[in-house]
Amino acid sequence: MTTMYAALLRGINVGGARKLPMADLRALLEGLGHDAVRTHLQSGQAVFASGHGDEDSLAAELTGAIEKRFGFAVDVIVRDHAYLKAVAEQCPFPAADLEAKQLHVTYFSAPVDAERFETVDRSACLPEEFRLGDRSLYLYAPDGLGRSKLAEALARPRVTKGLIATTRNWNTVTKLVELTAP
Repeated sequence: MTTMYAALLRGINVGGARKLPMADLRALLEGLGHDAVRTHLQSGQAVFASGHGDEDSLAAELTGAIEKRFGFAVDVIVRDHAYLKAVAEQCPFPAADLEAKQLHVTYFSAPVDAERFETVDRSACLPEEFRLGDRSLYLYAPDGLGRSKLAEALARPRVTKGLIATTRNWNTVTKLVELTAP
C-alpha cells in the first residue's frame, strides 16, 4: 500500500543560495523509487507516493540524497496526507476570514511543548499571535511574515534548538493537503 507524502525542504532557492531546481528534485525522488512525484512552487515542496519507510526515514533518505547529489545539506521534513489535513482542519485561527499572507504554519521535526516558548514576549508582539499544534505552530501575522516581530522571536535558535522548523503560508498549507489527497 502506498501513502502520499509531502517533503518540506528548508531554506532552498532563497536569495540565490542553495539552488535546487524543482525538475532535479522530482528526478531525485523518482530515482529513490517514489511515484506520483510533483513539486509545488520553487521554495521546496514536493509530493510523492511511497510504499516503504515512514516520515522520519523518508526525510533522512531525501536529506542524504540531496547532499550527495547537490553537495549541500538541506533540512527536510516529510509528512503524510492525514497529518497535513489534520493541521489544516485544526487551525485555531479563522483561516477562511484571513488573507493567506497573514496565516502561517511552522512544521517541526518533533513534538514541541509550551515551555520551549516561555521566553517569547507575546504581549510585545500583539496583535500577532501564535498557537501550538501537533508538531506545528500556527502564526497569525496581520502585516505578513516579512514584518513579523513574533516570527523573528519564534525563529531564534534558543527556541528552535534541536529541531528542524520550516514555515509555510496558508495557501501552501492548503495546497499540500490537496496535492497529497489520495
